[in-house]
Amino acid sequence: MSNTSPFLDPGPRTTPNTLALAHLSRDSIQPVYLKEASGTVDGYAEGAVINTRFGSFPHSTLLDKPWGSQIRASVVDTGSRGRKRKLDNSGVDGEGLDIDTEDACLGVGLTKDVKTAASGFIHILPPTPELWTTSLPHRTQVVYTPDYSYILHRIRARPGMKIIEAGAGSGSFTHAAARAVYNGYPKSTRDTRGKVFSFEFNQDRYQKMRREISDHRLDGIVQITHRDVYNDGFLVNGESPEAECVFLDLPAPWKALPHLSRRRPTSSQLSGSGLDSLNATGSEWKSPLRVDRSVYLCTFSPCIEQVTRTVDAMRRLGWVEIEMVEVSHRRIHVMRERIGLNFPSGERGTNQAAANVAEAIAKLKEVEGRFKNFHGQTHDTDVNMDEDEEITNDSKPANGSSEAAVPTEEVEGVAQVKPWMIGRLIHRTEPELKTHTSYLVFAVLPQEWTEEQETAAFENWPCGMESRVIGSLNREARKQEKRELLQGKKGKKEPNGKGEDNQASIPKKSKTS
Repeated sequence: MSNTSPFLDPGPRTTPNTLALAHLSRDSIQPVYLKEASGTVDGYAEGAVINTRFGSFPHSTLLDKPWGSQIRASVVDTGSRGRKRKLDNSGVDGEGLDIDTEDACLGVGLTKDVKTAASGFIHILPPTPELWTTSLPHRTQVVYTPDYSYILHRIRARPGMKIIEAGAGSGSFTHAAARAVYNGYPKSTRDTRGKVFSFEFNQDRYQKMRREISDHRLDGIVQITHRDVYNDGFLVNGESPEAECVFLDLPAPWKALPHLSRRRPTSSQLSGSGLDSLNATGSEWKSPLRVDRSVYLCTFSPCIEQVTRTVDAMRRLGWVEIEMVEVSHRRIHVMRERIGLNFPSGERGTNQAAANVAEAIAKLKEVEGRFKNFHGQTHDTDVNMDEDEEITNDSKPANGSSEAAVPTEEVEGVAQVKPWMIGRLIHRTEPELKTHTSYLVFAVLPQEWTEEQETAAFENWPCGMESRVIGSLNREARKQEKRELLQGKKGKKEPNGKGEDNQASIPKKSKTS
């Protein structure tokens, strides 16, 4: 079994003791840790079983399958499970039961072969941060895919970088950030590969996140710490994580911002944050940020009042390019729609409307014929329809394009349209826009500039010794400079002009001469 996380390299097939996602429907995904069959589990003779509204699926039917496979439901034996519950409720010691029943109740014995059910299926998918976001157990407000994809782009997360995340919560952003910075597992403690330093204040959420990170094999890429970052900062074991990207999902981000400084904040910079104790400590200041690069920050705040206080603290602490963004997500569903009056009513993907003019006219004649027939029977008169009024319906069901544009295949001499190409391609948006999640505030802390770097830059690009600087001349001086420039150009043209006049005065010789 590979030690690489299934979120990073799931492999071609499902393996035991690995996370997989059972896809039930578009908005229903169930995570499951696949287990090998080792006898009766929870009363099921087939071993571990997933029970869904589409049927029961033993883990043995999900193992060693290519990712994306369709798995048919199975018929499972629930009789022993029911007897076990009956025993547990009645307190009977099991006397009088046969050996097979006792083995099933005690969880021992051989795994039973499964049989395919008449209906029901699911798809088994590899875990990805996007699918995990829709299926993870919610412990706090979740950062969804439209938000964290935009956040990772704006804070410039890429392989090999270090990210600080405060407020791990349910782990949605943690998994996405781990994939973004992944460039291999570290081989030692001093390895400078990409890593996510996650901080969580709540003890219960910290324990659950730590267990999930271990189960998902992300230990070397994600380091989660139980800490109050408002008071204790972002150092890891007393050392700086050298972070280049920061994401704060906190109720009061302005209280954590003073810890994200290159130097110890002054009293004026700490005003309003309630962290006056930072100046009281006499220890050496260690910044959690990388010194030789600019640092990109994003805060995640639901209320505009939080945004205003955060922006105020950013300005005092030297952050620049401050910008607030709100992401509004709308899903677009692309599908094929078949149009025609001869499709069965209520069939999915059909539109009961006329596909062309001929079909509309035929339908109109049919309606008029029924109308005349009805009134003719009412008045006891015969209705004789002319030949041109006969109901004909020669129109063919529309498939959205001409027959030549639709791929066909010959089956026993008969051309058949491929089913996935029947109908016209359309798209439909969701009726309502997704509601507000949070405001995203982005900022940049510029790179620290030392005296040595300033001296080197001055040698390459000296300042103060320029002969001409834009804006240093007044209006009259610029006009005089312009006159001199035009006079010089005029003087260059005059000799050439005289030469041209002399050449023009000399008559050209004819070809005959």
